[in-house]
Amino acid sequence: MLEKIIEYSVRNRFLILMFAVILGAAGLYALLNTPVDAIPDLSDVQVIVYTKYPGQAPQVVEDQVTYPLTTAMMAVPYAKVVRGYSFFGTSCVYIIFKDGTDLYWARSRVLEYLNTVSSRLPAGITPTLGPDGTGVGWIYEYVLQSKNHDLSQLRSIQDWYIKYELTSVP
Repeated sequence: MLEKIIEYSVRNRFLILMFAVILGAAGLYALLNTPVDAIPDLSDVQVIVYTKYPGQAPQVVEDQVTYPLTTAMMAVPYAKVVRGYSFFGTSCVYIIFKDGTDLYWARSRVLEYLNTVSSRLPAGITPTLGPDGTGVGWIYEYVLQSKNHDLSQLRSIQDWYIKYELTSVP
């Protein structure tokens, strides 16, 4: 079989040469027109909903905020996974969408569903969308430590100085 291919190639040198040139040109075209990203985003499209419920225990936040939000977000079109987390005074709901879903379309759908569920939340509680991000969005994590400051002073330094410096980084 291999012998016949070699024999055909020798007899039809011009045809094989043209095929090689066309194949090389197609490869060069593909190389020059393929978008290259230093860090490609391979993560799913996700929208994060943050809700503050100050002074409440995680179980209360779960029952009154996270559960209603999570169940409402399960009905969002193309939502693949909905995860809710409750902390002291804070609720986080992650809505992960199917592949190929446009991020801004997903955010607008989540906003529509937030408007419908807001009447089931406690008075004065307003859910907000998190920033545009990906599943690999955490880039940096830090800890404030000091022998000269107590925890409340460190928290004040974080809230009044460091937070604004970090949010101004492009």
